[in-house]
Amino acid sequence: MSIRFSLINSILNKEEQKSVTSPKATAIFGENVFTLKTAREYLSDDMYKSLCGSIKSGKKIDRNAANQIAIGLKAWAESKGVTHYTHWFQPLTGTTAEKHDSFFTLKSDGTPIEEFDGATLVQQEPDASSFPNGGLRTTFEARGYTAWDPSSPAFIMEIGGSNTLCIPTIFISYTGESLDYKAPLLKALDALNKSAVDVCNYFDKNITRVTATLGWEQEYFIIDEGLANARPDIIQCGRTVFGASPAKGQQLEDHYFGSIPERVLAFMKDFEVEAYKLGIPLRTRHNEVAPGQFECAPIFEEVSIAVDHNTLLMDVMERVSYRHNLRVLLHEKPFAGINGSGKHNNWSMSTDTGINLLAPGKTPKTNLMFLTFFINAIKAVHDYADLLRAAIANAGNEHRLGASEAPPAIVSVFIGEYLNKVLDEIEARVGEKFDEQDEAILKLDIHKSIPELLLDNTDRNRTSPFAFTGNKFEFRAVGASATCANAMTVLNTIMAETLANFKVDVDKFIEKGEKKEIAIMQTLQKYITESKKILFDGDGYSEAWHHEAERRGLTNIPTAPLALDAMVDKKTLHLFKKNNVFTHSELEARHEIELEKYIKKIQIEARVMGDLALNHIIPAAINYQNKLLTNINGLKTLGFKEADYAGQLAILKDVSKHLQFIYEQTNALVEARKIVNKIEDTRTKAIAYCSQVKETYFNKLRYHVDKLERLVNDDDWTLPKYRELLFLK
Repeated sequence: MSIRFSLINSILNKEEQKSVTSPKATAIFGENVFTLKTAREYLSDDMYKSLCGSIKSGKKIDRNAANQIAIGLKAWAESKGVTHYTHWFQPLTGTTAEKHDSFFTLKSDGTPIEEFDGATLVQQEPDASSFPNGGLRTTFEARGYTAWDPSSPAFIMEIGGSNTLCIPTIFISYTGESLDYKAPLLKALDALNKSAVDVCNYFDKNITRVTATLGWEQEYFIIDEGLANARPDIIQCGRTVFGASPAKGQQLEDHYFGSIPERVLAFMKDFEVEAYKLGIPLRTRHNEVAPGQFECAPIFEEVSIAVDHNTLLMDVMERVSYRHNLRVLLHEKPFAGINGSGKHNNWSMSTDTGINLLAPGKTPKTNLMFLTFFINAIKAVHDYADLLRAAIANAGNEHRLGASEAPPAIVSVFIGEYLNKVLDEIEARVGEKFDEQDEAILKLDIHKSIPELLLDNTDRNRTSPFAFTGNKFEFRAVGASATCANAMTVLNTIMAETLANFKVDVDKFIEKGEKKEIAIMQTLQKYITESKKILFDGDGYSEAWHHEAERRGLTNIPTAPLALDAMVDKKTLHLFKKNNVFTHSELEARHEIELEKYIKKIQIEARVMGDLALNHIIPAAINYQNKLLTNINGLKTLGFKEADYAGQLAILKDVSKHLQFIYEQTNALVEARKIVNKIEDTRTKAIAYCSQVKETYFNKLRYHVDKLERLVNDDDWTLPKYRELLFLK
């Protein structure tokens, strides 16, 4: 029996899943986090106030305070069985990094002690040369530093019976350049806070701080671990490079919000418990559209914390899945022919007085503060659409964007019919007083007990990459495997820049003698006129939209290497330098890193394709050929006429045709890679890998392999098929 069928039998004969009762979320939430409530128990009043000041206002913690906080942190950690600590950071690999050190050390006289001081808390020195740096560092210049980020609470990671204290940090080079995703994100949030407060003060002088908020929605696939291990492409690429679509996919639309399989639910409950302990406020879980696809989502948090929590959760989900003999797939397009996975970023801004700046209330027309931030967000997306496109560009998302399942590569903004009318009126009636807008009541005539519901001011549009959904914008184009930090750094920076320019424009009108409200309205009218071409409420999947977008002058960049160019154009360099988020050298380095990632991922996929073709696909086809030949020759020996085995001959010819094409194209693919690998310029090489390798060979090779899968005897096919990967739980 082949490995594939052994695995299928093991799934079919698995023991009945035992239901496990999860603890109440409120009873365990944050128990492994050094929250302010916990800090209050372990720190003196002065040290507690120092920590709070650092978290809320970015005030620097002095060395003495750091020592005292470290003592309290160590005492808390040891009370929970911790023996090691690590500076937890997010390098430009897109994953997390950690180096564990023990509290154990020796004094000069050889006496063993447990020690953790302020210097160790605040800064560590990991090797920087082995992380992606885009030329900022060389191999012999290895030094880098992790620096404590007090705004993100320390936490304890429980892995395999070992508890480790994790201290969230930023990661910078010896010469000061940021080498991670967190440092620039914090700078972007600081820039937004300054610009947003300045604008808020037009309306309320009591507002002293504006915080960006994020609620991410994480989509993922779950498959059996044994079947995953039998697919070299899943193990090495995170997706299937070959695989014929099953008879049933998602066409019946019966998986979305359906009953969660028991084995998957047990996994969900398990990782939710881990998440609650780490203070990750998960709220939602459900089946997604595609078979084998699911989603989880938390309650909104401040952006920097939300980014940490999403990055942490991806790691937790992967580890917990192994306990259940499952495999989590976070790739944007693990299976062809069905929906891929995204990570919707629901973004808004809140003041320290408790106002959501993107909440229109019942009468958006009269809510001038809402309109100000709402229109500025649209203007920001319009002015920096190419940069937003670059922020979500990677090899995985290239398969997903615009594939009749996800927003297209064209960046547009959906705001709904009602708010479009509001903007039209503002543009046409500057200075006029708007009438009060009556509440729109949606009466549901289903049952008398169903209450009247206030109709949202916007519908939803799942084909839009950037949609307003009532009290927030949903950036839907972010890929499932990506860190939220990249998109959030860009979005908050462009908003900070737009708001800063808005204040300058408003103040010019005020200096000319206009009243503040009139000055604001005149500026908003100008912004609406300048950015309304980015607004689109129709079907983003349609071919008509591509033509309309071209007519409007909107860019459509389907491939990642070209989309990434926006990272280093003059406009972007000026934007990030002005807002103190990136230096020119940091941006150029990140551009280089993203191109290198793209090259390596396509290179790996091409090599895996060659391996599968030569070592799995072709041998399976030859085995089936031999069976057909044996059958045909046997019939000939018995005197059967050719017409009697015409079907076998036709199948044999089809198998031979596809086999020959696969063999020739695999060799051609290898040669194409060799040619492209000789290119020295990284951008040119990435473009060549996209056009001369991926686009030239991947789909053609896959077409013939998938045809063979449908022809070859099932017993001879060694790779688990889609029907098994997606439906066997």
